[in-house]
Formats: sequence, structure tokens, C-alpha cells
Amino acid sequence: MERSLKQFETDRNEAVRVAARLMLASGTTSPRVGGVGECTIHIIDDACDIEDLCQEMERMAEIKKSWNFFKRDAAMLRDADAVLIATSLRSLTDPADINCNMCGKLVCEYMKEEEKLPADPDVAFTGCLCIFRANNIAYAIDGMVSQARNLGIDHGVYWSAGAAAMRIRILPRDTGFALAVGISITEKSPFRDVPKRYDEINQRTMTDRMINRLWPQFRSIYS
Repeated sequence: MERSLKQFETDRNEAVRVAARLMLASGTTSPRVGGVGECTIHIIDDACDIEDLCQEMERMAEIKKSWNFFKRDAAMLRDADAVLIATSLRSLTDPADINCNMCGKLVCEYMKEEEKLPADPDVAFTGCLCIFRANNIAYAIDGMVSQARNLGIDHGVYWSAGAAAMRIRILPRDTGFALAVGISITEKSPFRDVPKRYDEINQRTMTDRMINRLWPQFRSIYS
């Protein structure tokens, strides 16, 4: 029985690695407006690296009230088997030069001259961004999510994790915008049907509370 369960876990982890790479392939080959390379996709499938990302999300949640939901997102991503980060490499420094006015500027030259936002703790993305280029992330995310659906993989999309990944500098230097996709191959999706205070009430925190409550009693009994 123990050997069978160990094999199941080994096969499940291998399925995660294969699924993540197929999603990367689908996101990479999805159409791009302009037909040039603008996005990269990065796989985080090491538990320690995912934990680093979640801890940064929790730190950001303390910065301002509107980011408080980052704690809930971090609690869900802790249960993810892998996280894929899609980046936009040209939206910050290289506008499309088509004068589309989507960023609010009359011509692209005005956007180039616009002063960037400071890299303050309460600034998620230091735009202004070329929205025409940043929208290409939507195509990449759609390719990844479509592949996840075809494979039957539980998934969730998070801008909070994308912002945190940029902040801990695990993405290319020129990244101006990033979104994350968490995936899980488990019987219960960690990204759906979660309570409002999921960052406080989840299996991990309940287990910790149980251990903290019972351990002093066991220690006193058996010491």
C-alpha cells in the first residue's frame, strides 16, 4: 500500500511538470499582435520558490488596504503544484509606435517622454505602460488556460503573484507587467470554493493550531 501511494505521488508530480511545460508551449505559440516576441513564460515548480513568492505576496498585503486580498491569494498558491509567470518585456520601454492612444497619450512619443512611476512599495507596476503591447499577455494567458482546460488541470490566474514575482526579481529585468497562473493536480482544486478568510482558515493553519494546542499537553505527559 505504501509503495503504491508513493508511486502515485511520483506520477502526480511528473504530471505537473509535463502539464506546466505543455502550458508554456501553448502560451508561447499563441498569437501576438505585431508578430514579434514580447512575452516570456517562467515555471516555478519548486516548493521553496513558491513559498518565497507567497511570502512576498503577504508582505505586499501589509502595504496598503486594497492589497489585503494578496494574503488569500498566497494561501491558495501555497497549495499549488506549480506557478507559471507570463511577462510583458516591451510594454514598459518600447511602445508599439502605432499611436493607438490606448495609454491615454496622443502619440507614442509622448508616452516615451512620460516620467515613470517611482518604484515605491505601494506601486505594483511602474508604468505608464504601452497597453497595446501589454495586452499580448492576454493571448499568452488564454493559450495557457486553454491548454489547462484541455488537460483537465485545475488553474487560477493572479495578478498579485505576477507583481510579487517582479518585486523579488526572478523575472527578466525589462519586465513591465506580469500575470501568474497557478496549477494543481489534486482531487480538490485549491483555487475554487474557498472561504473569505481563507488566509486565516485553511488546512495548513488549522493543523498548526492543532499542533500548538496539543503539543504542550503531550510534552507534559511524556516528559
